[in-house]
Amino acid sequence: HIDGIGSKVRQLGFVPTDDLYALYAEAQLLCVPSSREGFGLPALEAMAQGTPVVASSGTAVAEVVGDAGINVDFDETASWADAIESLIADDVERARLGDLAKLRAGEFTWERCAAQMTEVYREAAS
Repeated sequence: HIDGIGSKVRQLGFVPTDDLYALYAEAQLLCVPSSREGFGLPALEAMAQGTPVVASSGTAVAEVVGDAGINVDFDETASWADAIESLIADDVERARLGDLAKLRAGEFTWERCAAQMTEVYREAAS
């Protein structure tokens, strides 16, 4: 039970990967109100399914989301509410951000990650 929300939110616990992708694809948006996130894989997974993301600004998740979502201050409750309400109410903007999210997610490949890690190691070794 989450205080103040009650039965409006279901806590699912572990979700198998295939089911998770289906949930992302059917979601109107994903919110990542995190002040300390390692990379933001849940946001990237959602974006790959065309799901717009609302994330905390100034975090790794915000860097992953870039201009393909909405970034708001972690402590600004009203900003979170405004972002969520505006996206839910605006099918066109939600679709636009969903399209941008898919494009942005496509930039994050394992090949690109490996190339960047190789470059980091080369710089460190020199």
